[in-house]
Amino acid sequence: MRPPVPLALAKAVSRIPPENALPGGCLYEPKWDGFRLALLTEDDGVSLWSRQGKNLSRYFPELVAAANKQIPPGFLIDGEAVIWSEGRLDFDALQQRMTASKTNLAPLAVERPASFAAFDLLTAAHYDTRGVPLSQRRELLEALSSEWDAPLALSPTTRDKKLAEQWFAEMPATGIEGLVVKGASQLYEGGQRQWLKVKHRDVIDVVCGAVIGSRTEPTAIVAGLPLREELVIVGRSTALSTKTARVLAQHLSPPASNHPWPEQISHGALDRFSKDKGPVALTLVEPIVVEVAADVAWSGRSFRHPLRFRRVRPELQPLSLKPPKRE
Repeated sequence: MRPPVPLALAKAVSRIPPENALPGGCLYEPKWDGFRLALLTEDDGVSLWSRQGKNLSRYFPELVAAANKQIPPGFLIDGEAVIWSEGRLDFDALQQRMTASKTNLAPLAVERPASFAAFDLLTAAHYDTRGVPLSQRRELLEALSSEWDAPLALSPTTRDKKLAEQWFAEMPATGIEGLVVKGASQLYEGGQRQWLKVKHRDVIDVVCGAVIGSRTEPTAIVAGLPLREELVIVGRSTALSTKTARVLAQHLSPPASNHPWPEQISHGALDRFSKDKGPVALTLVEPIVVEVAADVAWSGRSFRHPLRFRRVRPELQPLSLKPPKRE
């Protein structure tokens, strides 16, 4: 079996499911904030493949070297590449790899080395294990990883929902986004949303400085925060329901003075993962404070994932807000 191989996906849920929610009982594990990778070992070497089927081997030379040394040929492992920085996952450091020149890649791998968190096994000793239940695949992976050294590691799992709830409460301080939940008797179905994922979300205040759509019928909020003594665009909300849009519209008005934002920006300024590179028209409004639910993916400059609007906070002043802390 050779990549690109379709990788299993997860469906978002709002709560941690009970132990019996999936076939064979639930296995709970951390949701890593990194790059999903399929690690393949062959007789002629190691390669790393993205979920989209792109060969990323050259961006992670330290992982290739470690796998060459520690994993025999004939294994295909599903996992996540992550970078730790001062005890916290650093997604921005991963993205730097993707834009670094060949000259700069080697120093980056030394200064900010990546790790690989393995969580599933698709091939063992050239045998396709996708038709084997997850509990057995996990046993094989645990045996394979028993003598691994950094930067290779086995992603932890638990069947204990109380421990999973503790992870969910405590791990976001390290940048882990939440939990992925899998059925112990599930086979590996690439390309299917067979797993569940629940993200940790915090309630915070941001500035609504513009909307997508009109002031009377907004479809999404463009969020900002005071950074470096100026109001900076830091993300967008998910699509607003008709009812929510109607409530928000009652608080929107044209800017009372010169607005710091342009009336048109790129899709990438709102969503760095967007494949649409065209412009986005903004309807500028007088800045107001709104309460949103946000996951832990705050880079220090922006939110990587859309925010969920909760309510307007008219009693707060936009310039009084502080950005989220990266603990």
